[in-house]
Amino acid sequence: MRPSTSDSPRPADVCRQLLAALDASEGRRRRRKRNTTPDSIGMAIKRRLLEETVRDDPSPGDFEGWLLQRCLSSDAGTGPTQAMALEVMADWRLAGKSEAFRNWLETGAPSEDRGQ
Repeated sequence: MRPSTSDSPRPADVCRQLLAALDASEGRRRRRKRNTTPDSIGMAIKRRLLEETVRDDPSPGDFEGWLLQRCLSSDAGTGPTQAMALEVMADWRLAGKSEAFRNWLETGAPSEDRGQ
C-alpha cells in the first residue's frame, strides 16, 4: 500500500536523514567479528541510492518508478540494488506513517553506535 502522495514527506528529505542513520550502521558493521564484506557492499549500494535520491529529489508520486529505474540501470546488478531499493522504499513509507520514526530521523537518528 502506497502512502498518499499529498501528505507523504519528500523522499529526498527522508533520504537525507537516513544517510545519518547509515553512519551508525557502519559503526556496528566494523565491530563485528565475522567477514562483513557483504554488509559493506549492501550499505554502499544503499548509500548510493540515498545520495541519488537527495540529488535528484523525485516527487513522492514518482519515487517508486524512480527507484525501479535505478535498479534496472545499476552496475551493481539488479538483485542487490533491488534489495536495497526495497529497504529505502520501506523506510520512506515508514517515515510517512510513523511519527516516532520521523522524530527519530529529525533528531539525527541518535544511536550509541555512531562514531565507534
